[in-house]
Amino acid sequence: MPEPTGADDKRIAIEARGIVKAFGQGPSALRALDNVSVSIRENEFFTLLGPSGCGKTTLLRLIAGFEYPTEGAILLHGDDIAGLPPFKRPINTVFQSYALFPHLTVWENVAFGLQMLGKSKADIEARVAVMLKLVHMEELAQRRTDQISGGQAQRVALARALAPSPKVLLLDEPLSALDYKLRKEMQIELKRMQNETGITFVFVTHDQEEALTMSDRIAVMSRGKVLQVGSPWDIYDKPADRFVADFIGETNFLKASVVSIENGVARVMLASGTEIVATIAEGFQPRDSVTVVVRPEHARAVQQGGQLSGSIENVVYFGTDTHIHIKLDSGELFTVRQQNSRTQSCGFKVGDRAGVEIAPDAAQVLRD
Repeated sequence: MPEPTGADDKRIAIEARGIVKAFGQGPSALRALDNVSVSIRENEFFTLLGPSGCGKTTLLRLIAGFEYPTEGAILLHGDDIAGLPPFKRPINTVFQSYALFPHLTVWENVAFGLQMLGKSKADIEARVAVMLKLVHMEELAQRRTDQISGGQAQRVALARALAPSPKVLLLDEPLSALDYKLRKEMQIELKRMQNETGITFVFVTHDQEEALTMSDRIAVMSRGKVLQVGSPWDIYDKPADRFVADFIGETNFLKASVVSIENGVARVMLASGTEIVATIAEGFQPRDSVTVVVRPEHARAVQQGGQLSGSIENVVYFGTDTHIHIKLDSGELFTVRQQNSRTQSCGFKVGDRAGVEIAPDAAQVLRD
């Protein structure tokens, strides 16, 4: 679902237009990207999100110049760069493996690209000092990179990539090798660096939480196509289709049929026979068979009442919240996520009967 450029053309840093990338020849060729068009604005943190094999890394490699498109164009500030080799593009890449020089110090790794560009010694020293301060690595400047931790190595790789002041920085799953706590810390650090440098970041990940945490906008990809582009809020709360709803966080799916539609709100009949209201996009008609989506945190389990009812199948404690899995009387499964209290449990156990109360405006209609 590419976004129109229009009035925002002057703010676009990278644009992919009708990109096709095929590997191989003839009928057996693998179409890794299938008519992909997306615009990435200046000074934004833009994330390509999707499962393995969806084409996100291929698109990143096309922007970097490591691959060339079969069809279509890659534009940088309006200029077609699809035929330019990587070293002629004002674009740097941070790889998953970091690709640091283990025999060089932190300072020497950061200085390396500047030396290759022929910068003066004074300019190099000043720029390296700024970069090491940006990534909080000043005290380890003279330590070799085979003597630092994974998180520190990631910071050095970022400093090295940022040192030449590229117009665009590409990041290919750079946090995947870090442990959970460090990964969370580096998510905040990455966003801080992007804000401080004003450089356009294009980030590739399969981690939905990572994308939601850092991004200004996200492009969700599947099978070589871009399905939706939007802010984290748009992607999470207004998914364009079932794949996006299912891939981003947890979601409950309920079979339903449309009873009536008025002003973007539908009354739908669930499989249980209960009618509820849900937001609905254009193009639906009464009597359409649809799917209703409800996020687990937008519903709660109740002892009595609610729009749905069923039996508790499982109760899973996560510390901050508890997930209550309910088998509805319709046979469908429904998960409720409830915030925990220090003074009492969620109040349900396996086998209990429970109702499900869906919050107002929480349900959305998608195509069946």
